[in-house]
Amino acid sequence: MKKSTSILFLFLAMFQVHAQDYMISFAATGDTTVVSIVKVYNLTSGDSVTLNSGDILRLTPFVGIGNLIKHNETLQLYPNPMEGQAFLTFFAPANGDALIRVVDFSGKTVYQTSKLLSIGTHSFRISNMKQGIYFLEVTSENYHYATKLICLNNQPGKSSIEYVSSIKKTTENQFKNVEATIDMLYKEGDRLLFKSSSGRYNTIVTDVPSGSKKITFNFVLCTDADNNNYSTVAIGTQVWMAENLKTTKYNDGTSIPEVTGTSAWALLLTPGFGWYNNDIANKNTYGALYNWFTVNTGKLAPAGWHVPSEAEWNALITFLGGENVAGGELKEVDTVYWASPNTGATNSKGFSALPGGYHYVDGYYKNLGRYASFWSTTLFTSMSDAWALSLGYNYAYVDRYWARLQQGYSIRCVKD
Repeated sequence: MKKSTSILFLFLAMFQVHAQDYMISFAATGDTTVVSIVKVYNLTSGDSVTLNSGDILRLTPFVGIGNLIKHNETLQLYPNPMEGQAFLTFFAPANGDALIRVVDFSGKTVYQTSKLLSIGTHSFRISNMKQGIYFLEVTSENYHYATKLICLNNQPGKSSIEYVSSIKKTTENQFKNVEATIDMLYKEGDRLLFKSSSGRYNTIVTDVPSGSKKITFNFVLCTDADNNNYSTVAIGTQVWMAENLKTTKYNDGTSIPEVTGTSAWALLLTPGFGWYNNDIANKNTYGALYNWFTVNTGKLAPAGWHVPSEAEWNALITFLGGENVAGGELKEVDTVYWASPNTGATNSKGFSALPGGYHYVDGYYKNLGRYASFWSTTLFTSMSDAWALSLGYNYAYVDRYWARLQQGYSIRCVKD
């Protein structure tokens, strides 16, 4: 018994030396000091987790057992480390079969069970596991949770995972209010994007953790005349909107004309906007497309913000390494919204550009999923063009050019 315990402690010590967990906590400053929700995206692996107020993120080193964690919002395991037994509790957001699997350090499944679960919070008793370090995952069609389990049991019996129906009393809201440590697999050098919300405030921070630390969010209000609240991100000395403008009103409350006809748009020499393909379903993801006459009113941006000039865009591009690479640095990392191959995309600072396409001068909508185009306030000397930039699915550079004022482009604003 002493020998096996010593081997386990030596194994744990080796694990700590070579694969140290990082503990990430959160704080807030600026317009509010309350952190309500933090969504964490691993931009390298594609994994994500969601934390509630007071939760701690534990980055668990990836040890070659496969990419377990896909989504981990509402899961608790107590006690951990365990001896004779531990209780696993999680929220099932949909009806369906759930597979609970315990995987050892080599990647071998040592125990698994499945059960048909209804929407709600469920608990299972884990008993008689052999001492060691494991990864425990819960998989269903609509959710996937995972965490690390350490067992110190010196006298294991027959391993089991039993459903404990009597503990199914906790509501979803009660469960979410419990402070917890949330696990996420991590490799050294992975870039994480932290998106936090607190009421009307939303902000983004990116980081490559190399140890335990505290992430502090600087909350800045960005709300348009339609009461849409926008995520913000600090990049260099600038603070940018981290999503496209989608207001239908100027900041003085007056309406911006929505122009839906193809010929009407082509002939338009006054302010106007549209949703891509005249489909408002594109609003929340891609925002609206505005012609430059709308920009030129000086009333388009939310209070305290403005549409950037050519010089302000160039400052951002320079900070990100220059036009040859800045396009990739600005683009969201995915091929869900961006067409493949989404060349060079890293979203290194959280700007999170999406390919909203454009409303061409001939009145037709083009290239949703392939290109993102943005206006500046800078007018060309000919008075018929203004400075703009585009990002493409098949290149990593920033395409800078002069565009016809009738074009419908996306808008990103920068803080005053």
